[in-house]
Amino acid sequence: MQKHAYTVLETIQDPGQLKTLNHSELLELAKEIRHVIIHTVSKNGGHLASNLGIVELTIALHRVFQSPEDKIVFDVGHQCYPHKLLTGRYKHFHTIRKNKGISGFPKRSESVHDAFDTGHASTSISAALGLLAGETLLGGNNHVIAVIGDGALTGGLAYEALSHAGHLQLPLIVILNDNKMSISPNVGALSKHLSRLTMTGSYQRIRTKIDRLIKKIPIFGNQLYNLVVRLKRSIKVLFYPQNFFIEMGFEYVGPIDGHNLSMLEDVLQDVKALNKPVVVHVITQKGRGYNQAEKDPSKFHGIGPFSVEDGLVEKSSGPAFTDAFGNALVAIAQKNPSVIAITAAMEKGTGLAQFHEQFPDRFFDVGIAEAHAVTFAAGLAARGLKPVVAIYSSFIQRSVDSVIHDVAIQNLPVTFAFDRAGFVPDDGETHQGLFDIALFRSVPHLALLAPASAQELDLMLQWSIESGKPSLIRYPKAACPSEHSAFSTPLIEGRGVFVHQNYAETCIMFTGSLYPQVEEALELLAIDGYFCDSYNIRFIKPLDETYLISVMRIYKQIVVVEEGMKNGGIGEHLGIILSHHLSTIAFLHLGSCDTFHSQATRKELLAQNELDAIGLTKRIKTFLNKTIQSKLYSNSLRVVGK
Repeated sequence: MQKHAYTVLETIQDPGQLKTLNHSELLELAKEIRHVIIHTVSKNGGHLASNLGIVELTIALHRVFQSPEDKIVFDVGHQCYPHKLLTGRYKHFHTIRKNKGISGFPKRSESVHDAFDTGHASTSISAALGLLAGETLLGGNNHVIAVIGDGALTGGLAYEALSHAGHLQLPLIVILNDNKMSISPNVGALSKHLSRLTMTGSYQRIRTKIDRLIKKIPIFGNQLYNLVVRLKRSIKVLFYPQNFFIEMGFEYVGPIDGHNLSMLEDVLQDVKALNKPVVVHVITQKGRGYNQAEKDPSKFHGIGPFSVEDGLVEKSSGPAFTDAFGNALVAIAQKNPSVIAITAAMEKGTGLAQFHEQFPDRFFDVGIAEAHAVTFAAGLAARGLKPVVAIYSSFIQRSVDSVIHDVAIQNLPVTFAFDRAGFVPDDGETHQGLFDIALFRSVPHLALLAPASAQELDLMLQWSIESGKPSLIRYPKAACPSEHSAFSTPLIEGRGVFVHQNYAETCIMFTGSLYPQVEEALELLAIDGYFCDSYNIRFIKPLDETYLISVMRIYKQIVVVEEGMKNGGIGEHLGIILSHHLSTIAFLHLGSCDTFHSQATRKELLAQNELDAIGLTKRIKTFLNKTIQSKLYSNSLRVVGK
């Protein structure tokens, strides 16, 4: 990438410079942006198809509006790469999604041109409306634009925001980036013509005058005005396929060709002068400019490093927990026809593609609607079925009330598969799966399990489905480690299993995903003469406390290691148990630092939190040395006292 000459892009340090470019230069700029994105993502991984589809729209937005005074909020943030390249970050773009590099999502701390941090779907309209309301309250008149995809529009938060925006009637501009819908050319052309007509200043001035005159008519002026408004909306419905927005109180423009720069700029200039909430419906092509992504945009939505020439993705080091879950669920479903799989727009990401293929009638993709997915599953469970909801740990945060209110209180047999639990590589703060233990450990009726391997995940999935209880299984975005005989041991509710038991003085208790790190740390500790046993906790909740106390009683030191937040984690609870029942045992709790973690590889994130083998070894050795010194000092005092 460094050897390629970007004659236009390299000159852009600020989006205001785009206004000086002629049409041919703009076309060359769009080409260069796509080239940079394709070759950078091929090395770093990232979101490719969505970014390739929004290049012209991003250029048009920055030519018509004045960032950072005018605010642009990108929903989810998957499509912010062209925006970053046009706002002074081209020289650092090669670091995107890397440790200490620029983020793959908008970040206010990174640039004044990033108006609002995003990472999860459906937030842009709410955030943009808040920014616009704040602008108005402070006496400003700058513009605020929300850019949202048709997928994110399936989220309930987006509809709540649209409803409020229609009520406030502030001049919010919503760009609907539609890369899925197919619209008839005839209907689309007519709608385009009519919607452009309604955006012209002359039309709006005449309309305003007529509205005022009608309202001034004595006695029945207001009633007549309301009748005229309803009549206008009814007429628009005949021509506009997207009449929903009109009913919500928005003007509607579109559909517009999202790759026609001149048309986009003309429409945005008209919209800019409109003092009303408006939806601009833009049709774009995912993956545009890269043949492989155009053919399979789903594959190139979020992708790891790949070959630009043929689109082949670099192979991972081994089968992942996601694959293990998908395979296990299919095997269970083959024997149990009551098993249902549910996901929220992440069929491939959660490993459910094979399930969908084999059991299409028992598979439900609810769209970007995690809370609905949970309550929908609760309804299925109440009918006697066995729903399994596969959602990323970071996204289940949006459904906490549904899990408690609709599943846990009724004690319904819903199984949750929390993929990407723990440290998640490359995507930064919004995607870390570190909060699920603290969020759900205190909820009655819920079981929370953490497998250490593919075989143990299979056992836990079977147990959860057969238990008749609501259960959560959390596992990382990582390759499955080699199997250990301990992981095939039958599950006993509330109990873990020893991986190494040599009756040492110290026991390391761990949540399953950290098994490889603990295993390596045991070897490093042994080299220096520190011998420890290891215990796979398995059940984070419930805990068989009587059994657990009997296990811990035989040790002088207990170390608890978990891949989650220390605050509210399982280690915190085990520390309380020790303080109440075995207060003489020295205790060390290791977990995530109390912070939000920016983008890095999982290996780097574990190292930053001293949860990799080297970090664990260092912390445990320090702990054991202090414990030994403390005991020696205590013994010396006893001798002196005698």
